[in-house]
Amino acid sequence: MDTTTPLFGPRLAPASGRAPKALIVLLHGVGADGQDLIGLAPHWARYLPEAEFLAPDGPEPCDMAPFGRQWFSLQDRTPAAMEAGLQAALPIVNGFLDQALAERGLTDADLALVGFSQGTMTSLYTALRRPRPCAAVVGYSGALLGAPTLAQDIASRPPVLLVHGEDDGVVPFAAMAAASQALRGAGVEVETLARPGLAHGIDPEGLVAGLDMLRRHLPQAVSEAA
Repeated sequence: MDTTTPLFGPRLAPASGRAPKALIVLLHGVGADGQDLIGLAPHWARYLPEAEFLAPDGPEPCDMAPFGRQWFSLQDRTPAAMEAGLQAALPIVNGFLDQALAERGLTDADLALVGFSQGTMTSLYTALRRPRPCAAVVGYSGALLGAPTLAQDIASRPPVLLVHGEDDGVVPFAAMAAASQALRGAGVEVETLARPGLAHGIDPEGLVAGLDMLRRHLPQAVSEAA
């Protein structure tokens, strides 16, 4: 993977019509693209009117489908292979985030990462290794990779919300508890929400929980009148 690969994808400007005071970056799951998660933005934008939403496409074509993108290959699903893929994606994602923040005159304190499935894996891996902590990470239906070496690798401890369907047949529900335990063991503040009856997806209750997390940790995204 070329570490200079630029990322592109859809965006939603702040509902206030002003320059953004916060940046919310949405990372999609494998086989999807930025259009998949930018659909969350309209549900949240009215309550976070000072935030801009970006949903970049993954850096690679999906190698398991004739369409879509990926952050790393899942052809080999051993933890070592998946973490190697994340290590290759890390400088690309960091480069995108650094440029997006610099262009808007914002800092990591104004940034939140929201991921779904592989996007959650990527969001967690990235946020925990950035030199400065972002404001929050919201992870839907994902997992934590790199847990065995997290204690020595961790550079930042942003607050994390994990949401997972109890009937998830793609990423096992147990991944949420495993991630929570490892994160707490590394000193990360973690909240979890289990969704009974939910498969691999995001439901209205999960959207509300994500919004609450973002409003609490990105107050600059909430207008004074909200």
